[in-house]
Amino acid sequence: MVFFADDDYRRYLADLAAAARRCGCAVRAYVLTNHVPLLVTSEDTEGPSRLMQAVGRRYVGYVNKTYRRTGTLRAGRFKSGLIDSDAYLLTRSRYIELNPVRVGMVQHPHEHRWPSYRYNACSVTYTVLSEHQLYRSLGTSPEERQEAHRGLFAGDLDDVVLRPIRSGTEEGEVIGNDRFRAQIEPALRRWVIRLPHGGDRKSQAFRQQRKLNIYGALP
Repeated sequence: MVFFADDDYRRYLADLAAAARRCGCAVRAYVLTNHVPLLVTSEDTEGPSRLMQAVGRRYVGYVNKTYRRTGTLRAGRFKSGLIDSDAYLLTRSRYIELNPVRVGMVQHPHEHRWPSYRYNACSVTYTVLSEHQLYRSLGTSPEERQEAHRGLFAGDLDDVVLRPIRSGTEEGEVIGNDRFRAQIEPALRRWVIRLPHGGDRKSQAFRQQRKLNIYGALP
């Protein structure tokens, strides 16, 4: 993804919020850098793909018109992986919000201007975000939840945590513990092994998998 000015970031978030509402998705975490990792949930298994297509079309149209250019802003299809929300949602949120730190842009996620961390851990409001029930369980008030979320960043994510997240997203695999994998493997064996093009979205088994969290990253 390409951002040339602060207005571009604001426009992308506005487009993301509009597309999420239209596609029946909820954005749980994000960060805007040279790519856009997202944590998204949807009751409709087609929702995340529609979301990525819609926001891509809207934002590319805006950039091309604003800067008098043509063409796309990214190469190839977005990558995604299914995650076990109970075990991995907060970890994935942390992984996304730490992206600017890992690439050396800032020393701490609160220093970056365009992450969901500023909502989840501070008091900045972004209308694009929707609180997941696991996030809400961190405290009985916004202040308690923000304090608890800040506590998640006391230490670094080690390779044991990073490896399945990276490989799962890159290969389109399921990210979760053995129990979660065992539950869905009979119905979605190809998901557990690999998702070559986003999975078999026409299969009945795929459509029966509700309330699963989808992570998409624009290259």
